[in-house]
Parts: sequence; structure tokens; C-alpha cells
Amino acid sequence: MGSEGLPAVTIHVTGFKKFHGVAENPTETIVSNLKEYMKKKGMPKGVVLGSCNVLEAAGQGGVSPLYQTFQSAINSKDYESSSPGRIIWLHFGVNSGATRFAIEHQAVNEATFRCPDEMGWKPQKVPIIPSDGGISRVRETTLPVEEITKSLAKKGYEVMTSDDAGRFVCNYVYYHSLRFAEQNGTKSLFVHVPLFLTIDEETQMQFAASLLEIITRIALLLCHHPNYVTRRIIQTACLSSNIKKHHTDPPSKSKLSSGLICNCLHGILSLAYYPTWKVVANVMVANFGTTPSSTEKFA
Repeated sequence: MGSEGLPAVTIHVTGFKKFHGVAENPTETIVSNLKEYMKKKGMPKGVVLGSCNVLEAAGQGGVSPLYQTFQSAINSKDYESSSPGRIIWLHFGVNSGATRFAIEHQAVNEATFRCPDEMGWKPQKVPIIPSDGGISRVRETTLPVEEITKSLAKKGYEVMTSDDAGRFVCNYVYYHSLRFAEQNGTKSLFVHVPLFLTIDEETQMQFAASLLEIITRIALLLCHHPNYVTRRIIQTACLSSNIKKHHTDPPSKSKLSSGLICNCLHGILSLAYYPTWKVVANVMVANFGTTPSSTEKFA
């Protein structure tokens, strides 16, 4: 449940069952208990906790159930009544050798399994989606992973940003999810967690709750203030670049004008070719350090 009458973000969550070498997957516990945990803790404002599904740790053999899960959410009343940009798929997977949480920035179109999955499949250097091209193809989340990581770290969690989700089932599911999100205008994020022996169950449940709150706040910002972000990108590209280039000598009128034009174009191209997370992280965090206030006028 979320806050009635207020903008909300619907978050659908998945985890995995056991697999080779991990007899008890912490993500199965987290996802199975998340709704009850959030009910007791109190749902953050703006959060609608949607489906919570535990998946088989399988690649090719798990694709059909995975897309059934995706499609059931797309066909739900929550999707019909929401902006697609306010629908997020949050996937949890375990890294048994990890000592901290990892917010995954991307997935690669490669399945190279170090051991057979739970259905006996062990591909080597196989494209996850052949029509996407070769195994070097990368898909990135449109959520700002660096800002999410910083926000979680401020709450005291041991967390990092990662550019490598592996080549096993976690990466396999994340790649499919990112592709589905792009096709349907939704968002997707994958998070690796350690074993409960490394970070205890209660701390991991608290982490999951904090993550729901943080990504909801950011998703609402992206949905409701796109003009703010656009304007700030262009301003930053124009001003910061010229300050760096001409900090010793006052720029001539001709140099300033050409510099402004070039950097305005750079800012506009950034909108077309760079993922949203880079826009928000670079502009709102690095350059301004704040989100827009409720009193600011938006063009």
C-alpha cells in the first residue's frame, strides 16, 4: 500500500531460490518476508509494494516464468492507473563471496555459467538475446546508481556501485529485465546481497526497506521534474566548461559565444544518448548537491 491521493511508485520485487553452492539463498527470505516486514515497519510515503516473487535460479529454462511475472504486473490495475515511469522492477541476487551490498549499473548480453543452473543448463559465451547482437552488448539501468549508493551509505550500510553483475543467472535475469523495461517505459534495478553469515538477516531487511524508500524518491523526482533536469544539464554544460577553460583569462565575446554553443549542444546530446542516471547523478549531486525545492518554478 502507498499514500492515497499522492503520486506513488509501484515496485515489484524478485529474488532467487537455492542454486549450486548456495543451499539457502538470502534473497528468497528477503523477498518472501518483505511485505510483512514493511507492514510492521510502515510503508514509506509514495511506495506501493507490488508483486514479490521468488524465481528459480535458472537461465533459459526460467525465461517463460520470468516474462509471465513481468506481464502480470503490466496487466495489473496498478500499471493501468500509473505512469510507466513509476513502475520499477527491483531484483535481488546473492553474491556468496561479497562482504557488502552492490547496486548493479548494467547487464551484459552474455551467458557464461560457471556451473549448471537449477535446470542443468551451462552455456558458454552465448548471447542472452541473439537479436540484440553479440555478447559485448551492454544494457544500463536508467536509475541513478551512484546517487542510490551514496544515499544508502549515508544510512550506514556497507554498499558499493558495481559494473559487473557476473555472467550467471543474476546477469541473465537483469539483462532481460532491462530490455523489458526499455520496451515498456518502466525501470529496472538489480542488487547483489551477501550471505546472512556476512550481513545478518535483520540488517538486510532494513537495507531492503531503505532501498524501497530511496528509489521511490528518485523515481518520483525523475517523473515530475524533467524540465528541471533538462535545464540544469544545459546550464551546467555551458557554465562549468567555460569556467574550467577560461578561469585564468576573461574569455573574449567570440570565444564565450562559441563555447556556449558547443556546450549547449553537448548538453542536448547528453539528453539523447546518456542514461538518465548519469544526468541526475552528475547534475543534481555533483554540481548542485540538492533536489529541487517545492517552491521552485519549473519551465
